[in-house]
Amino acid sequence: QVQLVESGGGLVQAGGSLSLSCAASGSIFSIAAMGWYRQPPGKQRDLVATITSSGSTNYADSVKGRFTISRDNAGMTVHLQMNLLEPGDTAVYYCNAVVRPSPSVTYLGRYWGQGTQVTVSS
Repeated sequence: QVQLVESGGGLVQAGGSLSLSCAASGSIFSIAAMGWYRQPPGKQRDLVATITSSGSTNYADSVKGRFTISRDNAGMTVHLQMNLLEPGDTAVYYCNAVVRPSPSVTYLGRYWGQGTQVTVSS
């Protein structure tokens, strides 16, 4: 089993910054990618940013230039630095990891954190 624990959510005024962190633990052999998704009120969950094991990043167009995703050296923690926040960024942010749990298995599992609320006031 894999656990993802997010932290860093909160309330901030437009133009401000927040930093989210997600720590992975449990039955992990390797992590192919980690990322952040968000779900605004009444809307579906969409990709915000991802980072692969090689360090390649991908961002939603709406956050390019404002958000930065990064990973620690061990690859077990992912961060999302959010700058120039806008009211449209208000959402529950979820950490995601694509994990190979054991060398004895070939499948990759996708795991989700519990979510952390980010609220941006105008």
